[in-house]
Amino acid sequence: MNVAATWIEAYIGLGSNLNDPLRQIESAAEEIAKLELVEEAALSPLYASQPVGPQDQPDYINGVMRIKTRLTATDLLAQLQQIENRHGRIRMVRWGARTLDLDILLYGDQLINLPDLVVPHPELPNRAFVLYPLADLAPVGLTIPGQGNLASLLAACPAIGLDRITPV
Repeated sequence: MNVAATWIEAYIGLGSNLNDPLRQIESAAEEIAKLELVEEAALSPLYASQPVGPQDQPDYINGVMRIKTRLTATDLLAQLQQIENRHGRIRMVRWGARTLDLDILLYGDQLINLPDLVVPHPELPNRAFVLYPLADLAPVGLTIPGQGNLASLLAACPAIGLDRITPV
């Protein structure tokens, strides 16, 4: 395991629409908070949304988690994929139903473009189910590297079909 030189603030998207999605998200958040080299974890309110892609699947529950970590981005990704696997994640259909989906949305102010990891997440500006919970946690004025400030992204992505399901 590689260790980052300093603590990095990272944001992780969490989503589920199978096998008790609310519990999947809550359990994954607990597991992320307990990872070695992770601290100061916070989970946004959760939201229900319609699926992206095939519509013959249940609605999703989504949230965002803010962490401070000294894991490198690639090691954080590996840890998140292990959590997905423990939750029964099977990758068969792009944008298909899943027990758990964990995505690194932001890793400090870094732009990362690797075969298995692109940060900021390339679909972030188009996903209300990511932007709105991110806004619940992020500091005012947050800038998404290469994509602009969060307020502008929110203004361009209405919360149509997005329902907050947990209190602040």
